[in-house]
Amino acid sequence: MLHLRCCTMFLMWLFVMSVFHSSLGENSCLRAYSPGDIIIGGLFPIHLKTNRTNTPGYDLQIFLRSQVMIYAIREINLPNISMGYDIYDTCGDVSLAMRATHELLKTQSDPQSCLLPAEPQTKVVIGERYSEVSVAVARIAALSSVAQISYASTSELLSRKFKFPTFLRTVPSDEYQTKGIVKLVKTFHWQTVFIVGSDDEYGKYGSDGLVNTFSETNVCIEAVHILSADFMKNNSQTQRKLNELLGDIKNSSAEAIILFTKDSNVKIILGAAIKDKVNRTWIASDSWSNSPTISAMPGIEHIGQVFGFIFKQKEVPGFKDYIMSMFNGTKNDILNYHLTQHPLCSNQPEEKRVNDSLTTNNQLGSKQCLDPSVLATYIDQDESYGVYLAVQVIAEGLRRLLKCDGHQCERNDNFNINLFPKIIYESHVLMLLFTSKVSVYNCLKTCDPGQELEMERKCCGVCIPCTIGEFSPENGTACKPCGERQYSSEKRGTCLNKVDKFLLWLDPFSISLSILAVIGIIATVVFAVVFAVYIRTPIVKTVGGYVCFLELLALLTGFCLTFIFPGKPTKNLNCAGVPLFGIVFNVCISCILANLLQILLGFNFDLPVGSWAKKLNQPLVLVTIVSGIQVAVSVSWLIFNPPVPQEVPEDKNILHQCEMKSLEYFLAMLGYNGFLGIFCFVFAFKGRQLPDLYKNASLIAISMLLFMVIWIIFLPLYLTLKGLYKPAIEGAAILTSCFSILFSHLAPKCYIMLFRKELNHESAIAEYIRNSALTWKEMFILVLFFPNSATSLSWRPFIPTLERRSVS
Repeated sequence: MLHLRCCTMFLMWLFVMSVFHSSLGENSCLRAYSPGDIIIGGLFPIHLKTNRTNTPGYDLQIFLRSQVMIYAIREINLPNISMGYDIYDTCGDVSLAMRATHELLKTQSDPQSCLLPAEPQTKVVIGERYSEVSVAVARIAALSSVAQISYASTSELLSRKFKFPTFLRTVPSDEYQTKGIVKLVKTFHWQTVFIVGSDDEYGKYGSDGLVNTFSETNVCIEAVHILSADFMKNNSQTQRKLNELLGDIKNSSAEAIILFTKDSNVKIILGAAIKDKVNRTWIASDSWSNSPTISAMPGIEHIGQVFGFIFKQKEVPGFKDYIMSMFNGTKNDILNYHLTQHPLCSNQPEEKRVNDSLTTNNQLGSKQCLDPSVLATYIDQDESYGVYLAVQVIAEGLRRLLKCDGHQCERNDNFNINLFPKIIYESHVLMLLFTSKVSVYNCLKTCDPGQELEMERKCCGVCIPCTIGEFSPENGTACKPCGERQYSSEKRGTCLNKVDKFLLWLDPFSISLSILAVIGIIATVVFAVVFAVYIRTPIVKTVGGYVCFLELLALLTGFCLTFIFPGKPTKNLNCAGVPLFGIVFNVCISCILANLLQILLGFNFDLPVGSWAKKLNQPLVLVTIVSGIQVAVSVSWLIFNPPVPQEVPEDKNILHQCEMKSLEYFLAMLGYNGFLGIFCFVFAFKGRQLPDLYKNASLIAISMLLFMVIWIIFLPLYLTLKGLYKPAIEGAAILTSCFSILFSHLAPKCYIMLFRKELNHESAIAEYIRNSALTWKEMFILVLFFPNSATSLSWRPFIPTLERRSVS
């Protein structure tokens, strides 16, 4: 088996060599080389343009990252050991990166023996940026057991040590990023997401990780759209796929769109979103969340909110001064190429200089000049620091491997490359655990029992008590959710039962309503007794006679309905208060309307015997017809779609309240009562100047006005108010409405019957009319509304008086 594995790896090596030797003369890569006892390789996509893609760009930020590597290597101080570098521009292309890696690891080997190639001069490779390219590089580097340290490749695939035994990185894998995205979605209580990935190692494994992590939650994935590998090509097929994607996003009901793909793909998608005016909530993966190219796109502020995950940022110490000094005398081919493309502005005319306004875009055309101060603004603090950290890890590994002290290192001509990745790995872990310079790796921490990892804006997490649920020993350090009727204790150590919350009988509001309801009930009973005693007197007749007892019965029922609202609603009867009040109060208004009709006909005795008005003067029939309509509405409401008890979960309580499932029935009930109230008010208001000793019309107008004001205030409160005191507001509105009728319409009559008995006689009424000084205006109103009143039998004894006042 060992022999077979050995031969297989060697055949792969020969394949790589054959493929890239054939292309060695084509498009040779931009390279920077410096000799040394130990060579560190570097792979950077400085250009994003090959003969196979149309993506433009000479990326100044990535150029500066290559110079960070050179700067950091120059800062390494190993006694009697010189450090060199060999850096290639891969253009972000897999084939070019594999060819560059071959050049870095090129050695002589015996094709006749099944042996691994001899030890290369390059001991470790820093790069690549993209996960897709790093996967290819890692397979080649593993053949020679050369360590590879990436500063930006986050694909979870690269964490599989049995496939990539020598791969390391200075950034966390996408496993932690996907958990952070899921945590973000749950924090905002989004229920549905739309995932866009890509057919490469970064996008494919990232989107798969999201799907797997979301499957453990109650978040729904509406769709997963995977972009093809040739999505960046500008052709009709790509445009068709882009239009399909934009159409799916626009028609999606998802609350967040997750773009887990590289920044070049995102730029195309967001460019189309800006053009089509698509406004959504976007979640950015680390590949583009901090991209200055995307943030500088015109109109990017109109696409909606963008939430992103970035690595913890830290400035490379001393590098800005190194840039300002124009690289402190450093010379390399990549730097020379940069200075050729972008010469110093101090040597250029003023009109050819690139000013500070261009620093938002990290891609410039050729021959544009840059001042060192402007160039320094392009230094990023995430991937640049990752490059710097990779060099520091290598230096620490060398110090341990070569047993360096402050004065010398133990030189060893037979430098064991197979041992070097292990030493680098140990040094890598050592720096992660014990060096404050790499606090970004706090993301890798595990939490104590009863805690969970909370992801912050910059990816790294902190351990906090379980936000939901309790610690479950069988789940390790995970937090087990509590039940629907439970909540977590203060220390998240156990689940507590939620408390049932409703309007208690002993609540001050309930006590106040109950006291007022009792007062109303007692007053209604007393009024009924008084009206019964004086049933045959004129004042009882003017208020409707026996119909007033029906009005009092309705008011008594209204006061009793107040006791429905306090307490825990457990049956539909507990929620029937508002529909029942609609019936009760409609009976009151119907009685008042019948009373107004009696007043009207009292001034029209000359109407024909068979006229419709005479027939309408049947109070009991009128009350039955008018209130019957309201009974039909409210009973239909209670039968077909009644208010029902509902449980509303809160943080620590369960609120019990009645849910009104049909707003239409409620508005129909209230609208019909409101119409009758307005009708009564208008006629009572216009008849308030009639010679009425008991001011019946005026009192009706006041009571109807109070009713309308109360419900105009109550309606918006009832429709918008949520919480414990909503039923109390309902009870208060019912009490106030009943008191407005009782004390405005009926109480003055009781006062006269008890304390002004001299007014409760027909002689007092005749004397009042005889002494009434009717002006022309009063007579006009009287005749206008009651045209036959001036010649009626009731008025005939007073006609001479009216005529005399008219002449005068």
